[in-house]
Amino acid sequence: MKITSRELLLGLATLTVGLFGGTFLLARPRLAEWQNLEKTEARLEREMQADRDLVEKQAEWQDRSDALSEAMPQYGLTQKTDVLWLSTIDGVARKHGLEIRRIEAGEERQHGDVYELPIECTEWEGDLDALVHFLFDLQSRGAMLDVRFLLIKPKAGKVLRGRFSLSCAYTRGEPVAKVTATPETP
Repeated sequence: MKITSRELLLGLATLTVGLFGGTFLLARPRLAEWQNLEKTEARLEREMQADRDLVEKQAEWQDRSDALSEAMPQYGLTQKTDVLWLSTIDGVARKHGLEIRRIEAGEERQHGDVYELPIECTEWEGDLDALVHFLFDLQSRGAMLDVRFLLIKPKAGKVLRGRFSLSCAYTRGEPVAKVTATPETP
């Protein structure tokens, strides 16, 4: 049996199409995986560049952190802070004529060197002027008090009522003992 050139050409074409088709069918899952790897590589490159930028700005961030740490109050390791913060908030509210009826401190949480105490006031009452002065006074205390949630409803006339959520930030550590010079005894 003799193979003609036409049959040889058709056989080669069929073999070529079969090889390309088989390669495509076998390589399609790998192609999708390769595309996913390229996307992951691009994402990791962006993250690495962002990390490099942060490392370059380390001194700036450290200075900002030190400035904020100096503004935060520091308490002893065993000192109860919830009573202190509750009395501070109550005192500021009384000072501005805002009546706080129900307030309670949450569970203290630690984030690195900083401690956070959430405080929930579920019922307060007063006029708008008292509320604004109260919130301004709290906010002007620096990095230690932050209003996270505030709900205001009208009650009657100019009287407002509502609730709010505060976050109190502070650090803990051993108080530094002051060394006093004592005269030496001979």
